[in-house]
Amino acid sequence: MSGTDGDAGLLPRDGGPPARLSEVVYDGIVSLIAHGDFAMNSRLPSESELSARFGASRPVVREALGRLRQDGLIVSRQGSGSYVRQRPDLAVLRFAQVRSLADVQRCFEFRAGFEGVAAALAAERWEAEDLREIEDALEALEACLGNGELGADEDRRFHEAVARATRNPYHIAVQSSLASHIAVGMNITRHLSRMRTPERIRAVQDEHVAIVAAIRRRDAAAATEAMRRHILNARQRMFEGV
Repeated sequence: MSGTDGDAGLLPRDGGPPARLSEVVYDGIVSLIAHGDFAMNSRLPSESELSARFGASRPVVREALGRLRQDGLIVSRQGSGSYVRQRPDLAVLRFAQVRSLADVQRCFEFRAGFEGVAAALAAERWEAEDLREIEDALEALEACLGNGELGADEDRRFHEAVARATRNPYHIAVQSSLASHIAVGMNITRHLSRMRTPERIRAVQDEHVAIVAAIRRRDAAAATEAMRRHILNARQRMFEGV
């Protein structure tokens, strides 16, 4: 692996799409944290040491560290360096084995804003068939919860139903075009949720319930907040660990 200052070069990843070098470094550091090579609350090696370790330039390492800070895995202490703040489960590496974790996190980031607006529009504009479709999707998710099923397809159906209720073809088209990217994050978080306590699993479903309740009563502000909170919580849950 090699890089130069300002490197925007791409590397192949397990037969999947090429990844930015900073994303490869990001994934590498996440892997080291998850495996315990970088322990909780320990100081990370310096930028120059990480640069040598990953064969990447310091700007590339700096970009990766910035994203790790944004995602809550590390924290900077002035004059001291970067420290491990969270240790994700090793399972997250298994479920994201052919995609960049950094890319998945950026998708969650985009969705929080985009789908928050969609929820508001859905609350304002839904017609009877739209609300019925959203509520049917919620019931399907509830059935998955009761049967111990993954529910990734049902989760996708729920979010697509909200998009259709916007009655805005652009929202519907963008939601559809992002389907494969969204599915990666949903699969990771749903697989991980099955390893949590029943109370934690119920809390995830309650977030869907809150979204539907706000849309049903045509409360656009509450629908926005409920959707944003749900997606950002999902993003956070991806890196919850020991």
